[in-house]
Amino acid sequence: MVTPTTTERKLSVKRGLSVEKDEQRAVKDFYKQIEQPNMSGIIFFASSKYDPEKLGEAMRATFDVPVIGCTTAGEITPMGYSEGSLTGVSIASDDFKMHTFSIKPLRNLNTQEIVRIGERAEEILNQAKKKDNGAKAFALLLIDGLSVMEETVTANLHQALDNIPIIGGSAGDDVAFEKTYVYAEGEFVSDAAVMGLCTTSLQFETFKTQHFVPTDKKLVITEADPKNRTVEEINGQPAAEEYASLVGLTTDELTPMVFSKYPVVLKIGGEYFVRSIQKVNDDGGLTFYCAIDNGLVLTLATGVDIVENLENCFNSLTKRFSNPQLIIGCECILRRLEVLEKELTPDVDERMKRFNVIGFHTYGEQFNSVHVNQTFTGIALGE
Repeated sequence: MVTPTTTERKLSVKRGLSVEKDEQRAVKDFYKQIEQPNMSGIIFFASSKYDPEKLGEAMRATFDVPVIGCTTAGEITPMGYSEGSLTGVSIASDDFKMHTFSIKPLRNLNTQEIVRIGERAEEILNQAKKKDNGAKAFALLLIDGLSVMEETVTANLHQALDNIPIIGGSAGDDVAFEKTYVYAEGEFVSDAAVMGLCTTSLQFETFKTQHFVPTDKKLVITEADPKNRTVEEINGQPAAEEYASLVGLTTDELTPMVFSKYPVVLKIGGEYFVRSIQKVNDDGGLTFYCAIDNGLVLTLATGVDIVENLENCFNSLTKRFSNPQLIIGCECILRRLEVLEKELTPDVDERMKRFNVIGFHTYGEQFNSVHVNQTFTGIALGE
């Protein structure tokens, strides 16, 4: 158990972490740390090692305020990186309200449902503006990380929400790639997304950072299955073989660490977005974390200092407004793997704690209309 951080005045934030293995004890421990009067909303992130049914039942029985959450590929807690834990935050403020929306099922997505969410979001924001003309909104979006629906949901929501910024992440399952869950309407569900629409007159900023620069090596996707995010051929050659050749390795040497070190990037509107590789398939193809299609021209990228990248990102935020009292962060699992492999965890933990980050490691990140990989996306909230 850790001592929660509390900030009083217009905004009160309490953060918690439980490493209890039993679901009921974990929720009880978590509740003791984050409970406060007049809670506006709770956001939590839970290891997939918990039984989702038992954890959902305990959460439902404990909290009677708006709650969203998901399973993870690792947690970002008040103490830094963690595994096998339950972490999260409660927010209490007269100037902050959270409204939750669930989107399910994703496999047969009803776009009219998303249009209705957009219409309801507009009503909620207009009501908030009647009370405080300075009120604005942002959306935190959590999606089943194995649904292969992130691009569709994010793009449609961004259009429906009419310029309300979106950040979010794809739920994980500790790199098992078997089943991921979001917590929506009091239970853990798959094939679903949950969105927290937050209205506030407090200062906030959404952001995205990545630590890669493009090289001069190009990869043209010459055979792909967009539905399943698989690529069979790159530059007319077997995909895994060609990728391995470009990074100077054999296919037997391709691992998640290699993919995290040498991602590929796609240029959209003058900006590079990472398209990370998940795994090598038995047929010699590659599965990606993001949408991929025939004819795309990708560029091999290489990394810069990940700790310096994180420090610069957070420092930039604090220059634009006072030290954020809370950053909700969605960080790609491949960034975590790189940090662990390079033994940089103490350096990263120090920054996560110093800048009040709560979040999780994802199977992909959402930023406005785009589903991305190998980034850190987030929302900074303060007064």
